[in-house]
Amino acid sequence: MNKLQVELKIIGIIHSPFKILEQAPRQGIYKLSEIEIYEEYQEGLKDIDSFTHLHIFYWLHKSKGFKLIVKTPWDDKPHGVFTTRSPYHPNPLAYSVVELVERKNNILKVKGLEAIEGTPVIDIKPYIKKIDQKKNVISGWSENIDFKF
Repeated sequence: MNKLQVELKIIGIIHSPFKILEQAPRQGIYKLSEIEIYEEYQEGLKDIDSFTHLHIFYWLHKSKGFKLIVKTPWDDKPHGVFTTRSPYHPNPLAYSVVELVERKNNILKVKGLEAIEGTPVIDIKPYIKKIDQKKNVISGWSENIDFKF
């Protein structure tokens, strides 16, 4: 079987109030962060201020290794890593829906980003409620979990 090689372009960097892994929040923390988009990609931000929310894709550059079976902070039962939001996946790709608070040139000030200082940004997509809101969603093993953040 041939393995596909993938090349990712880093389009920017996250400036976060969280400086080390131990400070990294779990879902639901809404402190302000800044996303600095590199100059060569700044033109791609045209019209971004017309959106209130964005999908941010980033690389967990401090994540080391992975396990296929993990436990979460919310449940003591083991689960497959692909059914969790563990930062320790085969590819440490992360994703957050954030609120866009302000844009100044190539800097996006956002709320809800769960990344540490210096995290590379891979992509940004707009949150489009007519597409992104889903009906009849079932959240697997987490349906009956009382998430506390």
